[in-house]
Amino acid sequence: MSITIVIFLASAAGLVGIALGYYLRLIISLGKRGSMELEIKKMEMNAEEEAKKIVLSAESKAAETLRQMRQEAKEKEDKLKAAEERLLKREDSIDARQKDLDAEVESLKTKISEIREVKERADALLTERNAALERAAGLSETEAKEALVKDIESKYSNDLLARMQKLETANQDKIESRAKDILSTAIQRLGNAVTADVFSTSVHIPSEEIKGKIIGKEGRNIKSFERATGVEVIVDDTPGAITLSSFDPVRRQVARMALEALIADGRIQPAKIEKLVEKAKEDINRIIKEKGEQAAFECGVLNLDPRIISILGRLHFRTSYGQNVLQHSIEMSHIAGMIAEELGANVQIAKAGALVHDIGKALDHEVQGTHVEIGRRILQKFGADEAIVKAMQAHHEEYPYETVESVIVQTADAISGSRPGARRDSVENYLKRLQDLEGIATAFKGVEKAYALQAGREIRVFVKPEEITDLEAKNMGRGIAEKIEQDLKYPGEIKVTVIRESRVVEFAR
Repeated sequence: MSITIVIFLASAAGLVGIALGYYLRLIISLGKRGSMELEIKKMEMNAEEEAKKIVLSAESKAAETLRQMRQEAKEKEDKLKAAEERLLKREDSIDARQKDLDAEVESLKTKISEIREVKERADALLTERNAALERAAGLSETEAKEALVKDIESKYSNDLLARMQKLETANQDKIESRAKDILSTAIQRLGNAVTADVFSTSVHIPSEEIKGKIIGKEGRNIKSFERATGVEVIVDDTPGAITLSSFDPVRRQVARMALEALIADGRIQPAKIEKLVEKAKEDINRIIKEKGEQAAFECGVLNLDPRIISILGRLHFRTSYGQNVLQHSIEMSHIAGMIAEELGANVQIAKAGALVHDIGKALDHEVQGTHVEIGRRILQKFGADEAIVKAMQAHHEEYPYETVESVIVQTADAISGSRPGARRDSVENYLKRLQDLEGIATAFKGVEKAYALQAGREIRVFVKPEEITDLEAKNMGRGIAEKIEQDLKYPGEIKVTVIRESRVVEFAR
């Protein structure tokens, strides 16, 4: 019984404790709720004040922006009004000028019409006068002119010849003096030695046994070598040498390098041949590129396309009359630059035109046309300056001289190619050129004999004095020079000397 009471009392105390705890918790939560509501109201009031400040600031900025926009709009409107006023004034001025021009045009038309009428009347009077003179003289205008010229020429031929010689001598002395100064200065500044250069196609061998290895069994090796290089290999009885023959100088050099490598290696077979030929081609291409870049750098021509430079390097393996074409072009570039500097011409154009003047020779055995035409196409294809093309295209007078640089390039070509020892020519070509030179002179009427002197640099023509007068001899010299220019190809220039000599022989007995 007591235990039951105790349990009951404990349960009642627990219920009372729970109810009391819940009541206390409710009171505490209601207190916290009241403080939170106060904080929220405080935050709302702060937010409203901040919003009012922001709105006031925005309204102030908007008003300032609107004021500035109105001010800018007013300034633009003022500028537009000022521009409109200027345009209106200009239109008025243009209208006034147009009226003046129209009046001047009408005045000019009237004057032109009057002048035309006066000219027509003058022409009619001149025609009538000439007709009257022709009727009176019994000769036409052309016949009278020819008769007058012949009469004056026969009477005053000596005076005309003396005056012509005087004028030519006076002017020629000045021109030659200045030209000699310029040319001598250019040549003196480039006083390097010039030697004829020939790339031999003979390959020396250490022993005659190598010839059999090169030929191979049933000609297998030599056929493989010729097929890989495109060069004909001539193995004959010449001791210690094998000859390589090809029209292409680059192929010839590839073949020579490959053959020398094969001989040094000693293992001559088709596979080895193809390998060494490919290596020789790579070496030659590298040499070509280096030679082209070296030439352009040496001459100071640095604005050419790399493909033009590569083609230019091929001239290292090309010769003309025994003269290395690339070295000839480099020398020409220096000479052209010096002459251009003396004359006040474009030095860079003159040097570049001289450097690439013979670039067509690098491909003239592969492409149809003269080396000048091939060179023009190469330069135009790879975007060279048109002034450079004009400078190089006239060095053989296939094209007219369009610029002073083209004349300079032609002059530099003559200097470089015609100096003694610069070029070599075959005996047959040399003799034929001299014979053609004398034949042109002796074909003229009244020529007694003609001699080619100084290796074809001068021709002396002796005329019959009883058939040719001094004035006719003068004209003959000019005619022979023009005929030589038209019919012959030659480096430099040829001096034509016409000699009219009278001799009287008597005997005293």
